[in-house]
Amino acid sequence: MQNKRGISQAFAAPAAPLEIRAATVFDVFTMSRVLIASIRDLCTADHGGDAARIADWTANKTPQHIRGWIGGPGRYWLADRGGEATAVGGLSPDGSISLLYVAPAAAGRGSGGAMLAHLEAELLRDGHAVGRLDATRTALGFYRKHDWNAVEETGGCCGTPCIPCAKP
Repeated sequence: MQNKRGISQAFAAPAAPLEIRAATVFDVFTMSRVLIASIRDLCTADHGGDAARIADWTANKTPQHIRGWIGGPGRYWLADRGGEATAVGGLSPDGSISLLYVAPAAAGRGSGGAMLAHLEAELLRDGHAVGRLDATRTALGFYRKHDWNAVEETGGCCGTPCIPCAKP
């Protein structure tokens, strides 16, 4: 007996490659959608579904705010697979990872890890020997899986308790 599913998979088109590129002002609406959806749908361990906390956290994730980020001193990237935005990442001028959010539909499919690797490579290129970031409770396991370590007591970021992390 043949495995029909295996046969169909053998003839299926290969998955589109993941592309990470510098974000531009033309990406602000897409970036806003990814950031807000990721916070709303994936970060429930941090906001507990509280609409007011979600609203506070996402208040500066509008296209207008993001346009200001892109024109500012930080740097931002967008991950895309087959025309679908899958992740957004950013670096602060001080050499820390300022944000890394994954679109809910792309969670667990490698976009977050690829974006993190890209951000780490950018930090190395910029001459930073140690990477820094603030992890939410939702993301802490992800960062630990990628060899980041908590370095201090819980602090605050994005309106929710965060854990400062570092990676040499």
